[in-house]
Amino acid sequence: MKVTVWNEFIHEKESKAIASIYPNGMHAVIADALRSEGHDVKTATLEEPSHGLTDDVLDTTDVLVWWGHVAHDKVSDDIVRKVVKRVWDGMGLIVLHSGHFSKVFKQLMGTSCDLKWREAGEQELLWVVDPTHPIAEGIGSHIRLEHEEMYGEHFDIPAPDELVFISSFTGGEVFRSGCTYKRGRGKIFYFRPGHEEYPTYYHKDVQRVIQNAVRWAQPTVVERPTYGNFPFLESAPRSER
Repeated sequence: MKVTVWNEFIHEKESKAIASIYPNGMHAVIADALRSEGHDVKTATLEEPSHGLTDDVLDTTDVLVWWGHVAHDKVSDDIVRKVVKRVWDGMGLIVLHSGHFSKVFKQLMGTSCDLKWREAGEQELLWVVDPTHPIAEGIGSHIRLEHEEMYGEHFDIPAPDELVFISSFTGGEVFRSGCTYKRGRGKIFYFRPGHEEYPTYYHKDVQRVIQNAVRWAQPTVVERPTYGNFPFLESAPRSER
């Protein structure tokens, strides 16, 4: 598959501590994990022309992976419209961590996508609640992250089509941390972990979930539906007056 990993790439350039964890950016670590699966992977960042998401890049992307945090408002509305349209047309979308507040995700969800949060470096356990789901393949009962940012309910999203993971935190909160949706012909997976101050994207099980999610979200080759006014089928009886 052709995969594009999008990242703001701001924290890594502004913070020496974060740069020491992700010297080439979080997108580089995620991209390398996907390349190890044999995918054709590109990366794109906020400050590139068209945020790296030119028409050619979007038109040839099977699955887009999205990480954003401090610059949601700097993402062009025109690019957001193009990404949303590509999802409607069948492109897969994997939204990571604080990407829940991105314009793209909020537009596709139609809600505020707000939540509770706390930065205390506490333990997160991601519990597999649907062990038969392909995104959970190879994970076991849970993933343990020794240090992560807390996200807590209520998470203002539509009820997920499928719930794959629920997180629990040291402070007692729980969170729907692995949610799937379909929008148009595209499939979407939201995956919670990935705070920039921790090496979460080096964790083999986190990488495995993203790898699984990309395979799950790949476009399905189907005939485009016909919309609008439609004539009788040749075999359909006409009503008599």
